[in-house]
Amino acid sequence: MNVAAIRQPTATAEAMSNLWRLHGGALLRFAQKLTLGDGQRAEDIVQETMVRAWRNPEIVNNREHLVRPWLFTVTRHVAIDLWRARSRHDEIIEDEPVDRPDPAEHIDQAVTAIDVRTAIAKLSPKHQVIITEMYYRGRQVEEIAESLGIPAGTVKSRAYYALRHLKQLMAAPYASADDMLTSQAG
Repeated sequence: MNVAAIRQPTATAEAMSNLWRLHGGALLRFAQKLTLGDGQRAEDIVQETMVRAWRNPEIVNNREHLVRPWLFTVTRHVAIDLWRARSRHDEIIEDEPVDRPDPAEHIDQAVTAIDVRTAIAKLSPKHQVIITEMYYRGRQVEEIAESLGIPAGTVKSRAYYALRHLKQLMAAPYASADDMLTSQAG
């Protein structure tokens, strides 16, 4: 049997170098947040992410607009996988089960916070102000309207359209990245 026929195509060295140059630092910082500052584990996570990217040249070479969300999704999945493997390995059997918070929950919260900030940054300035005032500062519609000098109806309308746009922004990267991951797994 021909080994070349079995070999999976991989990304070029140039593509991987470019990928690392553009996204390596951000991935490492993200992985350090996911590992609560454990630099060694963060490096392992990023290394595994880059190996997976190397094995998927169709993403690395042809999909620049989708590669960053895909990399962050893969990094998150690798972090969760490593945490689960480590917890199974270090598992201690106790007489009475103890309810402990799931460390993977912190990962999900960090990813969500990053995603929300990124999505809000893509809104128009008028919509950013409304979302920030309403959801981060907890202000009421009337307070926002008075401070901005606009009618309360305008505040409500901007909030509606901002939330609708945020929903689209939040769903789009994951749908694309999940579709790519599903198509590669099958």
